[in-house]
Amino acid sequence: MSLQHAQDEQAVDPRRWWALAVIAIAQLMIVLDATIVNIALPSAQKDLGISDGNRQWVITAYTLAFGGLLLLGGRIGDLFGRKRTFLIGLLGFALASAIGGFATEPWMLFGARALQGAFGALLAPSALSLLSTTFTDAKERATAFGIFGALAGGGAAIGLIMGGLLTEYLNWRWCLFVNIPIAIGAALAAYALLKRDHVAKGHRVKLDLPGAVLGCGGLLLIVFGTSEAVSRGWGDWLVLTSLCVGVALLFVFVLFERRTDHPLLPLHIVSDRNRGGGAIAVGLAVIGMFGLFLFLTYYMQVVKGFSPVMAGVSFLPMTAAIIISATGIAANLMTRVPSRALVVPGLLLGAGGMAWLTQMKVDSPYATMVLPAELLLGFGMGLVFMPSLSLATLGVAPNETGAASAIINSAQQVGGSIGVALLNTIAASATATWLATRNAADPLVLKQGQVHGYAIATTVAMGILLVAAVIAFLMIDHRPAPGEAGSAAAEPAQATARPAAEPR
Repeated sequence: MSLQHAQDEQAVDPRRWWALAVIAIAQLMIVLDATIVNIALPSAQKDLGISDGNRQWVITAYTLAFGGLLLLGGRIGDLFGRKRTFLIGLLGFALASAIGGFATEPWMLFGARALQGAFGALLAPSALSLLSTTFTDAKERATAFGIFGALAGGGAAIGLIMGGLLTEYLNWRWCLFVNIPIAIGAALAAYALLKRDHVAKGHRVKLDLPGAVLGCGGLLLIVFGTSEAVSRGWGDWLVLTSLCVGVALLFVFVLFERRTDHPLLPLHIVSDRNRGGGAIAVGLAVIGMFGLFLFLTYYMQVVKGFSPVMAGVSFLPMTAAIIISATGIAANLMTRVPSRALVVPGLLLGAGGMAWLTQMKVDSPYATMVLPAELLLGFGMGLVFMPSLSLATLGVAPNETGAASAIINSAQQVGGSIGVALLNTIAASATATWLATRNAADPLVLKQGQVHGYAIATTVAMGILLVAAVIAFLMIDHRPAPGEAGSAAAEPAQATARPAAEPR
């Protein structure tokens, strides 16, 4: 069977849309699990007797393992087959969720969350790689990535909603148990629907273990440092040491990857200006978006008195805006306009939403203050995520899509960690400075100080999104061309024969 004939069969394979549903469910589970536990954390802390100093590890254990192991997880998919890696990731995620749900001691919950992150690091790059290799037609690729981008952008907000509902009407353990039927069901469907891409033992290249230690170690230390900055502050010796050593390890990692025959991360993937610009845009956009989730959650629950469920539901308009923007606007325009014409306006819309929120007050109505900002940010993020995720794997050889997928996932994860730590520190500092000359014992004054801190941090987030817009404008120059979506699939033989380190 010729390669062209195989591609034609794939183009008319009706199961590819069912495969998209499976991949999308897995992606949603990964993204929402980063936030679903947030609202349940107070209940879990009380039930298991977790100290205030250790409670952050329920969140940090997940982000550390996930962010630190993404590069390795992406390359494992390339070397051993993405379907196999995807299935192992799903089943492992289900097992880790069960352990966490049945936890009777704090260390069990921390360990389970770390396992979730590790299997998520296998799952996330494989999901994006499978999407890229399943949809090669330009128009279908745009639709598929529109759905995927909507879930990548809106999954965190959905996690807040589900966390509130499950905690209020069941208990915190169901925030973990809910993953079990989802993951097992997705694994069964994936086994039946996804095409086998097993790499025979004799055709596998060596796994770059030194590169894995350097790259994953560097990412792990950076995520750890930014996570610890929330409680310790940016000037703490542990935070500074972690960040400096992490950056140093990544620098050595780049030098090592240039000289190895089988790099964990082929550097020609990173050097592509469109792929790099898309990753930077996503990383900076997530800094602002995760910061917004943090501030609005506290604003609506602590300042406005919303219940956990109502606080979660209040994010629904933003989730809807992301879905409409990614699937209804970006997916239709991606094959017609330059990617820059979507990403840059999206970042500017997001900055506009942040600018709106800088005017928030204690008594600001939800409908006229929070809702317009959520809609602006939601429509903007849909325009950013969808084309950026597509650029991440566009034109990449099939045996390197896992590594390429790991780049965009790493940008998203590191951006989220930095965003929460940086903006939380700025907000706390601004609040403390404002309250220093006022009567902090007055509940109204205390709320005013908190809102002042949120507004200052939101101003910084707005600036970050504006910087991202400038970078995207200067770096992303991709224009849609007929048949370009099939370019990666059209050259598997050449890509396999070519040395991994050779520039394309």
